[in-house]
Amino acid sequence: MAQIEATVDEPLAAAEAKVRSALQEHGFGVLTEIDVAATLKEKLGVERAPLKILGACNPGLANRALDIDPDASLVLPCNVVLEPVGAATRVRIMDPRDLMTDVELSELAEEAAGRLEGVVRSLGAC
Repeated sequence: MAQIEATVDEPLAAAEAKVRSALQEHGFGVLTEIDVAATLKEKLGVERAPLKILGACNPGLANRALDIDPDASLVLPCNVVLEPVGAATRVRIMDPRDLMTDVELSELAEEAAGRLEGVVRSLGAC
């Protein structure tokens, strides 16, 4: 799966705050939040390394995608994954160009990818 990725020289909590701010700067809001480690601990008693998934959405892009193809709802919202790597945090975002391969959605996928690449650049990633 293609992804847009960066490593931020910050621990998870600080990196998450930066990611949320960068998403907002580029027109995205966070609709969902999943603390995978906490959920698996609660539901299965399994200990896992921290892993967080933020469901990000740009309402204008989402609306346009749904107007073109209602099945675009299958890839909404856009997952932003944060996980610690040593003292830093790896941030990965699914590349919408890999998810929306229909010709009718290609221009919109390019625009969304450009905005998400801007999010990563805003993080001052290393």
